Amino acid sequence: MKPGLPGWAGPLAVKAAVFITVMCCALAALLGVLVHVSVTNQTVDQARHQALSRLADATEAYEAGDTLLPGAGVDPEGLPPALRTLAASGQRGTIVSTHNGRPTMWAAGPVAGRRALAVEVDYSQQARTIAGLDNSILWSSGLAIGVTVLVGVFAVTRVTRRLHATARVARRISTGDLDARVDDPLTRDPSRPQDEVAAVAAALDTMASTLQSKLLSEQRFTADVAHELRTPLTGLHAAAELLPPGRPTELVRDRVAALRTLTEDLLEISRLDTGREKPAVGTEELGALARRVVRASGTDTEVRIVRSARVETDRRRLERVLGNLVANAHKHGGPPVVLTVDGPVVTVRDHGSGYPGYLVAHGPQRFRTEGGATGHGLGLTIALGQAEVLGARLVFANALDGGAVATLILPVDEER
Repeated sequence: MKPGLPGWAGPLAVKAAVFITVMCCALAALLGVLVHVSVTNQTVDQARHQALSRLADATEAYEAGDTLLPGAGVDPEGLPPALRTLAASGQRGTIVSTHNGRPTMWAAGPVAGRRALAVEVDYSQQARTIAGLDNSILWSSGLAIGVTVLVGVFAVTRVTRRLHATARVARRISTGDLDARVDDPLTRDPSRPQDEVAAVAAALDTMASTLQSKLLSEQRFTADVAHELRTPLTGLHAAAELLPPGRPTELVRDRVAALRTLTEDLLEISRLDTGREKPAVGTEELGALARRVVRASGTDTEVRIVRSARVETDRRRLERVLGNLVANAHKHGGPPVVLTVDGPVVTVRDHGSGYPGYLVAHGPQRFRTEGGATGHGLGLTIALGQAEVLGARLVFANALDGGAVATLILPVDEER
């Protein structure tokens, strides 16, 4: 398996490291070439000046008939042909070549008979100086590039870590954790200059706070409305019971009962929205509990026990979840409705038209129904909320051969 990069080594860090490396290499190459050319020109100029000075002395000695000093001669062996030709044409010049296995600076000028008077100056020291300079440039450039890349990557990594922290908080907020905050250190002190990452973090924290405040206000409003409705509904229910028997009385009692159910559902949803509900855990036989739920529902639901299991759960909440799933299957699906227990997995399936696409993709949404269905869309919302309190996972899907399938996966104690 190919080893993965660390979580902070995203495209931004990689691109920044590549950019810094390329720029450092380009800058080091440019500076190295400039230094090399400057020092080489200076060294060559000094050697050329020395060679031309010795050529002038040799020319005076040759014209005076004196003996030439060592390293000077007419048409000496090893004189580069190009410099010999230049001297024969009446000009003076210099050239660096290799003579007897060592670098040599040659200087030559014309003498009588279209011949060349030349002197040679040992250029080994200057060549070693230039070679040493080149090695120093390479080593120093490599060291500078390495240090710069490390410092640059460290600086970019700090930024990418902050960006990844901001992204993690954004994902937590999207999953419903409205208490999540970035709390970037630069945003704590307004007097300190803030960079773009701090600005994004501050904007995200502000957005989360505003969203949380609005949602809390809506939750309080829903809870207050549902709570305030209970008192008049109780009186309305008592008054409906005093009405004389008849069809109008039945209709009134039916609507009052529906309104009371809606009010209780709203209160339950408001409690679930607070996130403070705690399960009263006990040991339950899942197969027996499923049969009890079906009997209480009074519906024609087939119960299949593939493999029963004992689970640590809140009996009341689990019965609420299964009861809502069975009721929804009979109300919005088609027969037969089958409840299957297979270990800690409970499946409720009907053979109707299946769940709407939005519900499969995004989960149940309160007060939303499609396809002419009646109701308020609260039953599955409550089932999902109670499943979360139990630490279970509730999945909605459609069977390939038709029908809606709700799968409740209860947590399993690994130590049991």
